[in-house]
Amino acid sequence: MFRPIYLWSRYLKCARHNCFRLLHKSTLQANLSTEDVTKFKEKVANGPSLSDFINKNSIPNLIDTDVDHPPYMPFENNTSRKIYLETYGCQMNVSDTEIINSILKSAGFEIVQDVAQTDVIFIMTCAIREGAEQKIWNRLKYFRTLKKKHDKTSHHKLKIGVLGCMAERLKHKLIEKEKIVDIVAGPDSYKDLPNLLSLADEGQKAVNVMLSADETYADVMPVRINEQSKSAFISIMRGCDNMCTYCIVPFTRGRERSRPISSILDEVKHLSDQGVKEITLLGQNVNSYRDQTAGVESKIVLSSGFKTVYKSRRGGLLFADLLDKVSDVNSEIRIRFTSPHPKDFPDDVLHLINEKPNICKLLHLPAQSGNSEVLEKMRRGYTREAYLELVDHIRKIVPGVALTSDFICGFCDETEEAHQDTLSLMNIVKYEFAYIFPYSMRQKTHAFHRLKDNVPEEIKKRRADETYAVFRDCSLELHKKEIGHYHLVQVLGPSKRSELDWSGRNDWNTKIIYPQVPLPTEENSTTCRLPCPGDYIVVQITDCTSQVLKGKALYHTTLQEFYTKNSADRSLYI
Repeated sequence: MFRPIYLWSRYLKCARHNCFRLLHKSTLQANLSTEDVTKFKEKVANGPSLSDFINKNSIPNLIDTDVDHPPYMPFENNTSRKIYLETYGCQMNVSDTEIINSILKSAGFEIVQDVAQTDVIFIMTCAIREGAEQKIWNRLKYFRTLKKKHDKTSHHKLKIGVLGCMAERLKHKLIEKEKIVDIVAGPDSYKDLPNLLSLADEGQKAVNVMLSADETYADVMPVRINEQSKSAFISIMRGCDNMCTYCIVPFTRGRERSRPISSILDEVKHLSDQGVKEITLLGQNVNSYRDQTAGVESKIVLSSGFKTVYKSRRGGLLFADLLDKVSDVNSEIRIRFTSPHPKDFPDDVLHLINEKPNICKLLHLPAQSGNSEVLEKMRRGYTREAYLELVDHIRKIVPGVALTSDFICGFCDETEEAHQDTLSLMNIVKYEFAYIFPYSMRQKTHAFHRLKDNVPEEIKKRRADETYAVFRDCSLELHKKEIGHYHLVQVLGPSKRSELDWSGRNDWNTKIIYPQVPLPTEENSTTCRLPCPGDYIVVQITDCTSQVLKGKALYHTTLQEFYTKNSADRSLYI
C-alpha cells in the first residue's frame, strides 16, 4: 500500500536532482551558447513587472516608479538625511568611500564633513592588523557617547554603521554582542546601504556582508572626496587568490575579480576631463588583473622562479593590456599602481613601463621577509634567491627604476638568523620606501589555524625597529646620489613646515621640497608665473634627508617634453 508514495518520493528526488543539474553553471555553459544566454538575460531584464499585471483603472493615483530606483527607498525620505563618512586603512578604502559617496548621493542623501551635523555615521574600517582594529574600537566608543547625547535632543536617532573589512570579520560581535552599531556592510554590499539604513530605522538587524564572485561596482562612477585634488584612485580589481598564511584579505575581500577594461577607461577619461594629473590603479593584487569579458585568448606568465597555490589560468585581457590603454588616454597623466605581487611581473609589463614616459618608474615589490624558510611558511611562492633575481631582472629592463616593499617582522618561528637575512636583503636591494610592521596574527588565516605566534612582542618590535633603521640608512644613501640631478616634479601645494616652501612628487613618488617662486613658463623663457597644483616643473636636487629631497625649482615643462628632451640620459634626468 506504500508503494505509490515511495515511487512518488523517488520521482520528486530525481526531478529535483535534474533541476539542479540543469541550473549548474557548467551545465548551462555546455548547453547554452553566448547568444542564448544574452537573449535570456534581455528577456529577464525587459520582462513584465508587477505594474503590468495591475488594472490601473481600479487604483487611483497610481505612481510610476523609476525602474532604476527600488520603491522601498523613496528619494524624498532621504533628502533630509545627512551622512558622515570616516575612512581608515588602505587606498582601496579611500576608493570605496568615493563609491559610497556616489551611491548615497544618488539615493538622495547629503554627505557632510562635520560629525556634529549628521544623522548617520559610517566608518570605513581596516582589519589587516590588530592595531588598525583597535583604532576603530576606540572611535566606536566615542561615537556611542555621541549617540547618547544626540538621541536626547533629537527626534531622529543617530545611526552608526561599520563598513569594510572589519565589518565582514566581526559582524556578529558588532551587532549582537557589543551592540555598538546599527548597520554592518561588507566590501561588496555598499549598493545595499540605503536599504540597510531603512531596516535599521525600523529597528531590524541591518547586516549584509555577502562577498560577490563578480566585480560589484563597475557601473558606479565614484564621487571624489576632494574634487580639487589633482590625484585620483581607480579600483580595477578586487580580492586575492594568493592565500598567504598571514593575510586576512581573501577572507574579508573575497576572490579575485576584475572590472571590464571599458569601464576603467571611461573612468580614466572622466578624471582626465576633470583635470586630474595622476591616477593610481588599485587592487589587492593589482597586476594579476584579468578582464574575461572580451573573450580574448591569452596565457598568464609568472615571474621566473615564482609559483602559485592555484592552477594556471588562461584567457582575458591582462594587466599589460590595461596599462597600455590607460596610459594612452592622456600622455600628461602619471599612472601608478598598487599593490602588486612580485609573481605577476612578466617582461611585457616591464618593457611597457620602460617605454611609456607617463607610467611611473616605481615598482612596489613586497618581500615580507628575506629568509626562504620564513617565505615558505608565509606561502609567498618564491625564495630569497628568486626575489633577488627578479630585482636584477627588473633593473636591467627598467633602468633607473625605484623599488619599494613591505616587511613583516617576527612572523611565526622567525629566528634571529632569519631576521638578519631580512636586514641583508634590505641592504642589497636598497628600497626607496618600505612599510615595516611587527607581525599581528589574524583570525581565519591559515597561520591562525596551523602555526604558532611564538615570537614575543618585544622581540617583534625590536626587529621592526632594526629593519626600519636599515631602511632609513639605505634611503639616505640613495637620496645623496640624487644631489645635482634634475627631477620632473608634479606640484602638490604649500609645504606643511614652511609658508615659503612648496612640495611636489617625482616619478618615484618621493616628496621634493623647493622654494615657491615664479618660474619661466618653459626652459629659457623670459615669461614667468607661479607654479600651481598639478603643474610639472623641473627641480635640481641640492640637499636631502632619508625621507625627502630638497632642491631649486628651475622652469615649467610638460611630462612628454621633459622625457623627450632627456631620454638619452635618464640617470641625470629623473
